[in-house]
Amino acid sequence: MKRHVKNNVYWIGKMDWELEWFHGMDYSINNGSSQNAYLIQEEKTVLLDTVWRPHSTEFMDNLKKEVDINKIDFIVVHHGEVDHSGTLPALLEEIPDVPIYCTANCVKSLVGQYHHPEWNFHVVKTGDSVDVGNGKRLIFIEMRMLHWPDSMATFLTEDNILFSMDAFGQHYASDELFNDRADQGKLWVEAMKYYANIINPFAIMLKNKLKELDDLNLPIEMICPSHGVIWRENPMQIVDEYRKWCDNYHDDQICICYDTMWNGTMQLAHKIAEHLRELSPETTIKVFNIGKTDKNDVMTEIFRSKAIAVGSPTVSQHILSDVGGWLDFLKECRFKNKKAAVFGCYGWSGEGNKVLREKLQDAGFAVIDEEVRCNWNPTEEHSEQARVLAEALLENCK
Repeated sequence: MKRHVKNNVYWIGKMDWELEWFHGMDYSINNGSSQNAYLIQEEKTVLLDTVWRPHSTEFMDNLKKEVDINKIDFIVVHHGEVDHSGTLPALLEEIPDVPIYCTANCVKSLVGQYHHPEWNFHVVKTGDSVDVGNGKRLIFIEMRMLHWPDSMATFLTEDNILFSMDAFGQHYASDELFNDRADQGKLWVEAMKYYANIINPFAIMLKNKLKELDDLNLPIEMICPSHGVIWRENPMQIVDEYRKWCDNYHDDQICICYDTMWNGTMQLAHKIAEHLRELSPETTIKVFNIGKTDKNDVMTEIFRSKAIAVGSPTVSQHILSDVGGWLDFLKECRFKNKKAAVFGCYGWSGEGNKVLREKLQDAGFAVIDEEVRCNWNPTEEHSEQARVLAEALLENCK
């Protein structure tokens, strides 16, 4: 069933309450999600995106209840990823000649995934536009690397709606549909988590794109992303947050992240946290066991932090495998201008700290010289080393 957005614009997507993981098992879903598709019914009927293939039958049935699909004048594909394009093959089996407006890179993506080079592609770039009737036009705006090379947004004139694709979205299912009716706590937690884990790797491109949007001087009155709620009330608030987030954002927070074999490294983690709290009571200190805590939630906290300390025992002249994989994902997030420290226990050879240091430097962190390297279990000597590390970490954050 379609739901009214504004004037002759409707939401016709999928509210996915059961979704638990996204991008394989790489992004956790805690509050459901939505795959937002939109229908414009002016003098022309325009479909903006579809939904993931597992929901294609449901989507097609709903679409046919709302419109004669043979009267769809054209489809806009903002981004070729399957959660937005997955129903295209089923839809185009029935209306094979319908025009598809998308970027050149999106043609590559769609042909590569679905193997239909004969589809009626119309390649667009920033500044191109198409008439939808009643004096309104869709203006196309390329959004490269937000978050794929094929991404774009569209702006519907007169209604002043920005269909922003993945930018400004959240993995958050809200039957209320609009930001002013959603649970504000969940909304902003999910908006930051989405940004930190999916958009932040492309912060430099985002910063340039936000300036380009400013230069276009579009009178944006509503933002309709591809996931999560529609920004109806004060829609530019999420743009303003993105502007802050992409500019080396951090709070007065430090995260301690570790895993442990026999609790020695865990003891060091909590000792470092204790000293940080004593030395800087106003700083928020959070401690996470990497093996037990959702990595995407931890990455969101690291995004908010000015510094981190990472710990692992030495295992086979290396570090624990879950810490190694976690550090690979940390590198993917491309956080900037953050400090780091390393710590860990060992029984025999003790290479763990060296490995941690190298991986953190490779991930773009400025790693301080001070560390805690503990042979077997911690003593008072290691507690003092933890204090020295805490002092140095705080000093380097000034």
